[in-house]
Amino acid sequence: MTDNNIFKLNKPDQNDPLQEILREGARKMLTAAIEAEISIFIERHGSLKTDEGKAAGVRSGYMPERSIQTGLGDIEVKVPKVRDRCGSAIKFNSSLSLVPLTRSVYREY
Repeated sequence: MTDNNIFKLNKPDQNDPLQEILREGARKMLTAAIEAEISIFIERHGSLKTDEGKAAGVRSGYMPERSIQTGLGDIEVKVPKVRDRCGSAIKFNSSLSLVPLTRSVYREY
């Protein structure tokens, strides 16, 4: 009688393909939400111009990747930067990414 109803669980440190798929999906959703947010931010500040007539706030690459802790584990995301060309205190702070990016509101769910 070797059959039993005990089965082996994966250890949390092992890579589970489903967890990886879910983590990648969460990363893509967070990235898309942050990109949409910065596009709206740039549009709202589009009327601000420098003395030369150029846009005062422009995208300027990305900050280093940051880790957001979720129930799925840590997710690395890039947050865009905005450059202020005229010193008018234009600063982008994502409402999705708390400063510093350490916790996700979805962790409890």
